[in-house]
Amino acid sequence: MNLFVSAIQWILDPANWVPGSQSPLPIQDRLAEHLLYTFVSVLIAAVIALPLGFYIGHTGKGRQFVISFTGAMRALPTLGVLFFLTMVLGYSMVSTTANFVGTMIALVLLAIPSILAGAYAGLESVDRQTIDSARASGMTEMQILTKVEIPLSLPLIIGGLRAGVLQVIATVVIASYVGLGGLGRIIASGIGLNDYDRILGGAILITALALLIDGVFAVIQRLTATPGVGSTRQTEKQSLRRRAPGPSTTVGTPLQERES
Repeated sequence: MNLFVSAIQWILDPANWVPGSQSPLPIQDRLAEHLLYTFVSVLIAAVIALPLGFYIGHTGKGRQFVISFTGAMRALPTLGVLFFLTMVLGYSMVSTTANFVGTMIALVLLAIPSILAGAYAGLESVDRQTIDSARASGMTEMQILTKVEIPLSLPLIIGGLRAGVLQVIATVVIASYVGLGGLGRIIASGIGLNDYDRILGGAILITALALLIDGVFAVIQRLTATPGVGSTRQTEKQSLRRRAPGPSTTVGTPLQERES
């Protein structure tokens, strides 16, 4: 408990927020770098994964590919991929550029599976009768995708982005292993100095940032949900249960029973 209190005091110490402080401070600079790496990598991953997920979800083609691809990508060791890429790129780029590009590629590979799965699952969740009605009314496939499927599946699409962002925020710490910034530098410097207040302080900052971003995405998911859509299928199931006939039983009258 005392260590936790000391870490909070370290975070709240104004000296750790003063511009021009020694590396890896000030905290706000490392926080800005952490957010920059997260934003760039998630943006690139979204540009790649969302169109692919929309295509698969709309056409129904490549379902097995999504399952295999996302499973394989999630099994990749991000730190191993990072070191491999920085070593390969280091032969053709300046070390700093190679480190940045390698880190971005590793983080993009980490974010793609969640975003791809969210986009695909979101479009798959849209009621087929709604899509058939839109098609019967004369809407083109692109209009069905942009005006029906994507708006109705926004909560799940955002859920995929939410999972990807949280994974990247937690993993940007590895950028410090190749000399880049981010909150991971605070933890790395604390390990080198055996400064447990700094180590735990950096971990608390990363956790607080992840919880804050998660809360923002949770609010966005709630705001983008179409009222009544989420409970439509459950309502239909309950209606079918009420309409379904019970087991047929033949109950004889007392007279019939005496005659038998």
